[in-house]
Amino acid sequence: MITANEYKARRRELMSMMAANSIAVITAAPEKIRSRDTHYPYKQATSFSYLCGFAEPESVLVLLPGREQGECLLFCREKDKLREIWDGYRSGPEAAVVDYLVDDAFPIGDIDEILPGVLEGRERVYYAIGKDPDFDRHLMSWINDIRDQKDRGSAPPGEFVDLDHLVNEMRLIKTAAELKLMRKAGEISARAHCRAMRISVPGIYEYQLQAEIEHEFMVSGASAPAYTSIVGGGKNGCVLHYIENRKRVNDGDLVLIDAGCEYNNYAADITRTFPVNGKFSAEQAAIYDIVLQAQSEAIAKIVPGAPYNVANDATVAVITQGLRDLGLLDGEVAELIETEAYREFYMHSSGHWLGMDVHDVGDYKIENQWRVYEPGMVVTVEPGIYISPDNTAVAEKWRGMAVRIEDDIAVTKTGHEDLTSGVPKTRGDIELLMAS
Repeated sequence: MITANEYKARRRELMSMMAANSIAVITAAPEKIRSRDTHYPYKQATSFSYLCGFAEPESVLVLLPGREQGECLLFCREKDKLREIWDGYRSGPEAAVVDYLVDDAFPIGDIDEILPGVLEGRERVYYAIGKDPDFDRHLMSWINDIRDQKDRGSAPPGEFVDLDHLVNEMRLIKTAAELKLMRKAGEISARAHCRAMRISVPGIYEYQLQAEIEHEFMVSGASAPAYTSIVGGGKNGCVLHYIENRKRVNDGDLVLIDAGCEYNNYAADITRTFPVNGKFSAEQAAIYDIVLQAQSEAIAKIVPGAPYNVANDATVAVITQGLRDLGLLDGEVAELIETEAYREFYMHSSGHWLGMDVHDVGDYKIENQWRVYEPGMVVTVEPGIYISPDNTAVAEKWRGMAVRIEDDIAVTKTGHEDLTSGVPKTRGDIELLMAS
């Protein structure tokens, strides 16, 4: 768990980066209606959650560095016994002060009376404009009201600054507590993938494999899948974001599963590919081994001080060479890489940042230069080869085959740590697990 003291330290760090006489306003995610009087499961805005851990909607966090009366304010819903019977527990302002170590908390219904007063006289507002259009309008209305009173000595803020730029850089470097949660998410997700491999037999349906994986997530204490699980049998694996998951998986097919859980607000992201009958064919083995080699060489490149793109470059080199060796590409390897001929079979990059969001925040380049790996960063490594069933330029034995292998890699002081090593990925280990 992330403690209230760690959240407080995050807020202090953010305020240390803010200009003097400024204010930060961070809004909770709105609830979303699914149909009539039912809602989608609530998911708190990640930056809001990152700074205070408060999980309820209709909330606003305000930071006021240097304010003597209190630097951190929280607006939230009042206690309401009737609504709590229908919708669940509410902290209320009094408990929020104690549990979340904010300096003061107020009912959200009082925000129109209180927030304009703390905005007045502040020179700069840190805020994520455009993410919550309804609140954007409220905020601008308050500022315009202050501006209208300028002749009476009221001073409106004169500058808006994107809050996300500061928070995203903080979120990119994980603390020891965050890495512990991500390790746990990785362990649960790895067990789920192992479970899917063990129960796979020809004729099983994709949704049955999805059910097994997500069952393991929930019984292990995860809150939900971190994203919509991908279970693609046979040619469905060639659809990168395939989520229909309704087809039967036939004898001889590969199954590509991309699934990870969310544990205490932190995501895992694992992909494994395996034969539903438990035995790789010669063609499947040939493609699989190229992808596994690409991933292994990419992971080895992830060390502090290395530029971000070294992992992707490694996967491109190995995959291009492998496809050429199999006759799926023709020409000199260097030229095939330069012309990006490999993109017919490998059309995405090698990975992405991982954290509270599965495609997590943080710039990949700084001043148009690849940023370097630093301890505390977490990145996925997920090379793949996808051979379209409609690709008549290749022999029929290759068509409709898809392989992707993905793990979550944390950068350490001396190298890296694989957070998702609990699920096998060599062909021999996969076949052994499935035989058991």
